[in-house]
Amino acid sequence: MNKQIEIFEELYKFAEIDVTYKRRVKAKDRVKITQSSDFYNGIKPYYGEQLEYKEKFFVAALNRANKIVAISKISEGGISGTVVDPRIIMQMLLLNNASAFIISHNHPSGSLNPSESDIHLTEKLKKIGNLLEIKLLDHIIAAEEGYYSFADDGKI
Repeated sequence: MNKQIEIFEELYKFAEIDVTYKRRVKAKDRVKITQSSDFYNGIKPYYGEQLEYKEKFFVAALNRANKIVAISKISEGGISGTVVDPRIIMQMLLLNNASAFIISHNHPSGSLNPSESDIHLTEKLKKIGNLLEIKLLDHIIAAEEGYYSFADDGKI
């Protein structure tokens, strides 16, 4: 019985997470998002030269003032898609104490039309975010020639 208690104590130690809120960017220097173009122009360099090569998916955590507190690449895939796990997104948002978030991915084909899977994922993340009181503000599909905004199109 003592061995079992020791195992539980070890498991408990590994389950602990220490979270600190030390930001690299001072509050006064954080980027405020007021419209979709603000985010597209800021996120486009994160895709690098691979915007038309392979698909990448990013999430930005925002505070109550709509200022970005963190950006994370969630996944990187191939030419026709990438796997996005909503749990990874929500973990990132919770660990960054987000009040809102914006998601973005690129279409290597250059098409700005959202696919059925893009629409489904957006709806799913919006619902999960609402449960956690973290508002999905937009989903930006990036391409070399421009972007598509779910919010601008009234789909969020």
